[in-house]
Amino acid sequence: MPDGTILLIDDEALLRQAVARTLELEGYTVLQAPDAHRGLALLRDHAADVCVVLSDVKLPDGRGLDLLPRYKALAPLAEVVLMTAYGTIADGVRAMKEGAFDYLTKGDADEQLLVVVSRAAERARLQQRVADLEKKVGAQYSFDSMVGRAPALQQAKKMAQQVAATDATVLLEGPTGAGKELFAQAIHYASPRRSKPFVALNCSAFPRELLESELFGYKKGAFTGASTDKKGLFEEANGGTLFLDEIGELEGGAQAKLLRALESQEFTKLGDTRPTRVNVRVLAATNRNLRQEADVGHFRADLYYRLSVVTLPVPALSARRGDVPVLVDHFARYFAAKLRQQPLRFTPEALQALDHYAWPGNVRELKNVLERAAILAPADRPVEVDDLPLEVQLAALLTATPAGVSDDPRTLRNVERQHVQRILQECGGNKTEAARVLGIAHTTLYRKIQDFEL
Repeated sequence: MPDGTILLIDDEALLRQAVARTLELEGYTVLQAPDAHRGLALLRDHAADVCVVLSDVKLPDGRGLDLLPRYKALAPLAEVVLMTAYGTIADGVRAMKEGAFDYLTKGDADEQLLVVVSRAAERARLQQRVADLEKKVGAQYSFDSMVGRAPALQQAKKMAQQVAATDATVLLEGPTGAGKELFAQAIHYASPRRSKPFVALNCSAFPRELLESELFGYKKGAFTGASTDKKGLFEEANGGTLFLDEIGELEGGAQAKLLRALESQEFTKLGDTRPTRVNVRVLAATNRNLRQEADVGHFRADLYYRLSVVTLPVPALSARRGDVPVLVDHFARYFAAKLRQQPLRFTPEALQALDHYAWPGNVRELKNVLERAAILAPADRPVEVDDLPLEVQLAALLTATPAGVSDDPRTLRNVERQHVQRILQECGGNKTEAARVLGIAHTTLYRKIQDFEL
């Protein structure tokens, strides 16, 4: 049985009551008003509940057609159906152009009224579901969803929030796994384009010869196997945002075409003779130094400058060390909900090992380690160091302070010890590589490991 709230505005009391009774018998809640003033007041108070405004065209204090914008301003997701005693085609056309859902003549059969109201109510409910979904998605990819309080992260978020409201092209720079795509999504959903598509492409995931057709599409017959027209991602993202990850992987021809698309908002598909116009904002990301690559000719300098209108550095996890415990807690609760189990608990030693590990794979690596622990660690006890990956266990061993040695980090011995520890950790325990990085003999490194009890 239908449900929903209908606002009925009509100055003819008998007709208003008859229509209200018909709608109430169908299961609707009906609010009644005899004029525009009281109708607008009711709509203001019940905007969240009203799904259909059923308004007479001629009211004592206003005309329904003129009131349409006010109805929509107070309840943007509600549909408006206008009623008149003497309907004309011209009025009906104008009503639809002004944003009315439909236009009815008073005296029409109840069946027609109910059909129109039912369709209007269903459309309003659909719009509400879409709005709720957009709100949920927007919250999921908002800047508030980024976990961490480190100054480097806060600075990056502040810059991203400032640029989000514009259409500026942004180049996100940072190591793999640091969260560049998360920043791109947050910029999109904080922008005026939030209701339009967010389309992402990892340029390293496609063979270079296929990237151009993936970006710009092609016409039927453009090459062997092109049996139908294909839209490229620029068209798919029309009105919204296109995120190009690993932009440095684009080959020269695709770089030239991308540059033209950025400058003119148009491109020509493979096999086509006419340009296709789009309205797309481009965000790009790289883990390389594109400025240096442009300087040595490995990347088009003009494209680099066009992409880097705003360059936004996304910090590595090693640059936001204080965020590791916060992220551990966040992912522990996330995987508990995902796997329908109790959140992970950690021994102090395990937490220390996670905090001291270098995280070369950044937040993505930390997330993977905690997912592994959530799946494999015993549920009847806290996670211990031995439950963590070997490289994290090695970090725990290298950062342990030997018995009888001062833990004051200012002593020369501890400064040297910590530096050797860090290099060994960065080299994954490879002593030959660590000795090379430290610039000392292999035997000297072994002596220091023995002396520092590493």
